[in-house]
Amino acid sequence: MITKSGANAMKENTLSDKSVYFAARIIKLHNYLIKNKKETVISKQIVRSGTSIGANINEGNYGQSRADFIAKMHIALKETSETEYWLKLLVLSELISEREGQSLINDCLEIKRMLISSINTAKNNMK
Repeated sequence: MITKSGANAMKENTLSDKSVYFAARIIKLHNYLIKNKKETVISKQIVRSGTSIGANINEGNYGQSRADFIAKMHIALKETSETEYWLKLLVLSELISEREGQSLINDCLEIKRMLISSINTAKNNMK
């Protein structure tokens, strides 16, 4: 695990780390859906949105400005909402168990809360 110095940097790394582990779970879910459920439509959507969260967070951490950082975090936030939608749909359609779905949704919501906090902090620091 690579860590930057300072409290905000540590928070960003935690967010980056959580998004990477979440993306890995989404990839495993994608593989499970294709192999065991022969499902390809939703699995393609969720792997795209679920892995995009971390990619945007990572890109935002190397933004050219605070505004660029905020923009990338907003994109990641939108992707968490989309991923949450697909997860709920997978549970409701009984393609994954409620237990597994809720575990993934909880992780997604935790990332969402962290993103909102990070965006708010960055906006306040611009003032």
